[in-house]
Amino acid sequence: MHSYFKNNVASISFATSLSKVAGFIRQIFIAAAFGIGITYDAYNYAYIIPGFLLIIIGGINGPLHNAVVAVLTPLKSREGGLVLTKVIIKLSLLFFILGVVVYFNSGFLINFIAPNLSDEAKSIATYQLKILTPCIPLSAFIGLSFGALNSRNKFFISSISPALTSLTTILFISASWIFSHQNTNSNYLFYSGLLAKATLTGTCIQFAVQCWEINKIGLFRFNSAWHLFKNEEKRIFKLIAPATISSGLGQINVFVDMFFASSFQGAASGLAYGNFLIQAPLGVLSNALILPLLPKFSEFNSKQDNRNLEKSLISGIEYCFLTTIFLTGFFITFNNQLVQFIFQRGAFNSEAVFLVKNILIAYAVGIPFYLYRDLLVRAYYAIENPKLPFQLSFAGIILNVFFDWFLVGAPTINYGNLSPYNFGVIGIILSSGIVNLIICIFLTTNFNTYGIKIPKIILLKKFVLISLACSITSTICYSVIKDINVLNSNVWELFILVMGLLAFLIIYFSITKIFGVNKLNPLIKI
Repeated sequence: MHSYFKNNVASISFATSLSKVAGFIRQIFIAAAFGIGITYDAYNYAYIIPGFLLIIIGGINGPLHNAVVAVLTPLKSREGGLVLTKVIIKLSLLFFILGVVVYFNSGFLINFIAPNLSDEAKSIATYQLKILTPCIPLSAFIGLSFGALNSRNKFFISSISPALTSLTTILFISASWIFSHQNTNSNYLFYSGLLAKATLTGTCIQFAVQCWEINKIGLFRFNSAWHLFKNEEKRIFKLIAPATISSGLGQINVFVDMFFASSFQGAASGLAYGNFLIQAPLGVLSNALILPLLPKFSEFNSKQDNRNLEKSLISGIEYCFLTTIFLTGFFITFNNQLVQFIFQRGAFNSEAVFLVKNILIAYAVGIPFYLYRDLLVRAYYAIENPKLPFQLSFAGIILNVFFDWFLVGAPTINYGNLSPYNFGVIGIILSSGIVNLIICIFLTTNFNTYGIKIPKIILLKKFVLISLACSITSTICYSVIKDINVLNSNVWELFILVMGLLAFLIIYFSITKIFGVNKLNPLIKI
C-alpha cells in the first residue's frame, strides 16, 4: 500500500470506529425502547427523504463530498475558499426550497412511499417528517464541508462527526426514561416525535462543528471576486447531478424497498436493525479503504498516470474482496448470537430476534457487491467520468423494482401473485444484492474505455478462492458453535462472539494465505 494510504487509515479507522460505537449504543437504546413496534416503523418511513439527503448528499463519500475533493484538492486555500463559499450559498438555498416543499407535502409523501401502512403509522410518520425537514438544507452544507476538510487531508473531524447525532439520540431516550414513568410501548404517542427531534438536534450540532472547522482552515471566503473560478464551480455542479443518482443507488432503492416492505408488519424496523448491523463494520471498511484513495485517484488522473491509478485501484479491489467476504461469512455463521446479544432486551422480544437474524443473513450475502460497487463508482468520479455510473443507476433502479416485485410474489391487483417465489422481506434484500452484482460487472468491464486495464480473470479467480476460504471457515466454526450454544445469557453470547471472531479470523487468514490471495502481514508490521 502507498505511504499516504498507510498514514491515514489509522486516523480514519479510529474516528469512524468511535462513530460506529456511538451508533451501536444508539441502536441498542432504540431497540430497547421501541422494538419493532409502530413508532419505529413510522420513523423509518419519515427518515427516508431526510436520511437520503443526510447520508448520500451530506455524507462522507457522497456526491458533494466527492465533487469537492476532486475540484478543491489542487487549489490553494484562497481559491478553494472562494469556490466552496459560492457553491455552499447556491446549494443551501436550493435545498432550503426543497425542505419547504417536503414540509407542506409530508402527508402525501408518506402515503406515496408507504401506501400499505396503517393510518395510525402514517399519521406518526407524517408528524416526524415535518420535524426532520430542516435537516434537508443542513445536509448540503455538511456534505460540502466534509469534502472541503478531506481535500485538505483533515479526515478525523469528518469521520467522527456522525457520532454527534448518535450521542444526541442516546441522551434524548435516556431523558425520556428518566422523566417519564410510563411504559414506552403502550404510550408510543408520547414518544412519536422523540427520534425525529433527536436526529434534528444532532444534525444542527454537526452543522455548528463543521462551520467552526471550515472557518478554522480558512475555507470561508466572502469576497467580492465572485466572477473568478467559474470553471471550478461548474465542474463541481457537473459532477454533483449524475453522482447523486449513482452513489445514491442504494438509498434511492430504499424508496422502492420500503414501498414493498409496507405490506409486511414490522418489516421497516427489521430492515433498519439488520441494515445497522451490516453498515456498522461496512462503514469502517468503506471509509478506511476508499476514502484515502480518492485524492490519490484524482492526483494520478490529473497527471495522466494510468499505471499508478491501475495499481491503486486493483489493490483496493483485492482488499475489498478480502475484507467483505470475511464479514459475509462471520455474519452468516454468528447471526443468532449477534442479534440476541445486541438487541434482545426491553421491547425487543424473541419474535423480533427471529425476524432480524434472517434479514441479517440476506444482507450479508450482498456485502461484497455493495462495497465493490462503491469503490468502482468512486473511481469513476475521481477520473471525472460519471456518465456510466449515472446510466447504470437508472437501470439499477428499474431492475430493483422488478426483482422486488418478483421476489415478493409478483403481486397484482386483479390476478393475485404471478410469481411462485414469495420470499417476503428477505426477497426485498436479495433483490438489492442481485442489482449491485449486475452493476459491478458492467462497471468493471468498461474501465478499458478509459485506458485503465483491470485483470478481470485474475480478480475473479481470487474472488472464488476467497469465497471458498470463507465457506470452509464458516463450516468449521458453525459445526462447533451449534453444539455448545445452549445457555441463554448475555455473558455466554459475548463469549461465543469473541472466541468465534478470533477463531474465524485466524482460520480465514490462514486459508487465504495458503490460497495465495491474502497480502496482509499484520504480525510482521507489528
